[in-house]
Amino acid sequence: MVTKIVITGKNVPQSHLPFSPAIQSGDYVFISGQASTDSEGKIVSGIFEEECRRSFENLKAILEASGLGFKDVVQVRNYVGKQEYLVSFNNIYKEFFSEPYPARTTLIGCLGDLLKFEVDAIVHTKEIKLCH
Repeated sequence: MVTKIVITGKNVPQSHLPFSPAIQSGDYVFISGQASTDSEGKIVSGIFEEECRRSFENLKAILEASGLGFKDVVQVRNYVGKQEYLVSFNNIYKEFFSEPYPARTTLIGCLGDLLKFEVDAIVHTKEIKLCH
């Protein structure tokens, strides 16, 4: 049986939908899609840059509740509402992540009209020693 620990905390965004904000299993934390929501999961609409930053701030709250940070993220998936947002997205992304950047997938035009941005991530909780 796989051990799953739900990540909780004072600043971890909640949702009325049937999913956990994040699950730790073994040495990994799997963070559900984070959008521009308040602490109770209500969508906070705004211009793309506002929604993108709020989504990353929600991701940050979960990372901090896990005792981790952006440097521990090994994979990130980004969902960008429109192609025209891509330049702004890449600039904002660099405000939160630095080299060596995590593996990344960016999907464009897949969110419909409700959201302009969403992000999910996989985080490793231990230092990996690579053999060269």
